Amino acid sequence: MIKFLVKALVIIVLILVGYFCFIYFATYSEGVRAGELVKFSSKGVMFKTWEGEVSQGVSEAQLFEFSVEDKEKQVINDLNRLQGKFVKLSYFERYKTFFWLGDTKYFITKVEEDKERRSNY
Repeated sequence: MIKFLVKALVIIVLILVGYFCFIYFATYSEGVRAGELVKFSSKGVMFKTWEGEVSQGVSEAQLFEFSVEDKEKQVINDLNRLQGKFVKLSYFERYKTFFWLGDTKYFITKVEEDKERRSNY
């Protein structure tokens, strides 16, 4: 009976580790989005995450919501500096996310100011 429980526990742990590795390392898509950076903030009570929004048009339906991992210090600094400006965001999409990583499945890896479209404000 003990051998069965140990084997069952090992199998369950391996399945969970495999699931978490797949969710964290496997990407569903990669791409670039452009628009005006309208919001970027750190939020949360127990787990602080970096969340932001880019407006891609006139209506709220054209908002791109994204997250940034804590280890992306340069991206966080660039997004704070470029508030209210037009930006190009390189991102990858995960199949799912963990609550301690962010609210969205889209994670930013690189930020560039979009000099072709500048704000008139």
